[in-house]
Amino acid sequence: MNRRPGPSARLKLTISYAGFLLLAGGLLLAVVWVFLLRYVPDSPRGLLGVAPNRHLLVRVFTPVAATALAFLLVFGLLGGWMLAGRMLAPLRRITEAARMASNGSLSHRIRMEGPKDEFRELSDVFDTMLEQLESHVTEQQRFAANASHELRTPLAISQTLLDVARNDPTRDQGELIERLHTVNTRAIDLTEALLLLSRGDRRSVTREPVDLSLIAEEATETLLPLAEQRQITLDVTGEQAQTVGSAALILRMVTNLVQNAIVHNLPAGGTITVHTQSLHDASVLRVENTGHRVPPELVPTLTEPFQRGTQRVRAGEHAGVGLGLAIVHSIVRAHDGTLDLTPRPTGGLLVTIRLPGTSQASSPSEAH
Repeated sequence: MNRRPGPSARLKLTISYAGFLLLAGGLLLAVVWVFLLRYVPDSPRGLLGVAPNRHLLVRVFTPVAATALAFLLVFGLLGGWMLAGRMLAPLRRITEAARMASNGSLSHRIRMEGPKDEFRELSDVFDTMLEQLESHVTEQQRFAANASHELRTPLAISQTLLDVARNDPTRDQGELIERLHTVNTRAIDLTEALLLLSRGDRRSVTREPVDLSLIAEEATETLLPLAEQRQITLDVTGEQAQTVGSAALILRMVTNLVQNAIVHNLPAGGTITVHTQSLHDASVLRVENTGHRVPPELVPTLTEPFQRGTQRVRAGEHAGVGLGLAIVHSIVRAHDGTLDLTPRPTGGLLVTIRLPGTSQASSPSEAH
């Protein structure tokens, strides 16, 4: 915004300090003057018989008072200028950090020293904001790079297949069409997953009463054929667990968890348990599956986009697009919940999701 220049805050504070000091000095001199007028009589006789009259008192007091006020004015301006500069020094550091951040430098931190006061608290809040912004920007840049790479892979494969079909008309067209269909399906799935992930990150979801137990049953019924095909036992246990949120997003969240548990399970004879529980302040969903052992150091990366097990997902694999747990994490955050991933000692993973209970979920302002 273009604003016309005005007096600086330091000048305003200086004038305020000087004006207050001048006013206090004037009041003090007025009190002294009233005192003198009251106790000094206007007659040749007075205290010890030699007290001056009031006319002489005015002639003596006026220049002294004027000199004192002039001194207070100069002293107030100089002292106020120095005090204002000292008081506003932390604000200048914050302003400089904000200017650097507006120019794209998010790595700078104020790190203000000294005891905690209003400026120190503002500085700490600003540093925290810069840290979160830098982390968010870095995450978005990494996500954009990964998404571009993942989308480029099926497009490059499609281009190669089309070139083969054009250069070799005698090649089996049915096989090419089938491969093109597979690659195109994967690209569509990836695009839809990216859109869903973006929607979850906006935290603007339509909220309605949702029972996690019903959602869990619906998700497991949909994926039961896939579990049976892989000879995996799928059980749903627990009780009603009421929360408030988007039923469609929560269904996608549970579906992703169950599908992830099926895909990353034992080749045969594995088990999956989906359990719902209602606590006094939260609704809990637990998905536990058997499988290969998950290194503890790998767990924090599982919710990052395009991560699957110990390697990134590539075109041609059938374990999803690498956004399953990333979408789950995004949906959980959009519903003000928490996500906890715990490796099982015997292999597999225990996923615990806590969403606000009905009373707590309906108290915040709801976005539609």
